[in-house]
Amino acid sequence: MTEAEAPFPDAAAIEDGRLLFAKECTFLLGAAGLDQLPEGGMVEIAFAGRSNVGKSSLVNALTGRKTLARTSNTPGRTQQINFFDLGGRLMIADLPGYGFAEAPKQMVEKWTSLVRAYLRGRPALRRVCLLVDARHGIKAGDREMMKMLDAAAVAYQVVVTKTDKLGPTERAKRVAEIAAEAARHVAAHPDVVPTSSVKGEGIEILRAHLAALALP
Repeated sequence: MTEAEAPFPDAAAIEDGRLLFAKECTFLLGAAGLDQLPEGGMVEIAFAGRSNVGKSSLVNALTGRKTLARTSNTPGRTQQINFFDLGGRLMIADLPGYGFAEAPKQMVEKWTSLVRAYLRGRPALRRVCLLVDARHGIKAGDREMMKMLDAAAVAYQVVVTKTDKLGPTERAKRVAEIAAEAARHVAAHPDVVPTSSVKGEGIEILRAHLAALALP
């Protein structure tokens, strides 16, 4: 672990995270408009990031399921906000990816408008996990999202994905670069969590962070 990375939680926090994410996780609905959003009775967390950054793979890894959230190599596949109920204690929202060029402009604008409205007007939303691909670092679309979250005062935590694609030296350098930039944003959580859905790196750390926000 480098100074840029989240400190390893204690054993009790790790166990709380394990127990929470071992609970039944069920798909509730896919919302294509604000009028379709579920009621906000639970604490809510959201996963955001560039298209194909690995959101669905991370949700699957966190919940220990292979097909809970669909994965695809085709950018822009997720066209709505997908909601999951984790044991009645935590609502998980998987947001449409941004930054892809293949989808029609009108569709991109519709998805962008939906996500922005959701983030600004969701009282139950406690944290956004902003996923950044380790291979590419923070890109223009990520910076736009970070500025919007800062302006809306929505707390977010940067989660670095696909760390298994880099060697140890390059990985440490990239995580440090990402953490340094995130530290300049007022709504960003100070701890960056590097993860690999393939190798399981960082999964129990992120579970512990999110379990601390969940309903008892």
